[in-house]
Amino acid sequence: MAKAYFNVEGMYCIECSQALRKFIGGLKGINRVEAEGGRVVIDYDDRLIDEGSVKKIVTDTVERLGYRLS
Repeated sequence: MAKAYFNVEGMYCIECSQALRKFIGGLKGINRVEAEGGRVVIDYDDRLIDEGSVKKIVTDTVERLGYRLS
């Protein structure tokens, strides 16, 4: 089990946080997604997915929502 932490510029919208949790939380190897107040914490199984893949998934999803990692 591992954790990855991300800061997202300007993401304070409840709907965007929920969309991020819903999309990322359904992926294989992702155990939990916390997204609140511009901070995203991902709990993931590092035997199934590596940190680089988690970062790419979060970056892509955040950008689709119109935000950017800081």
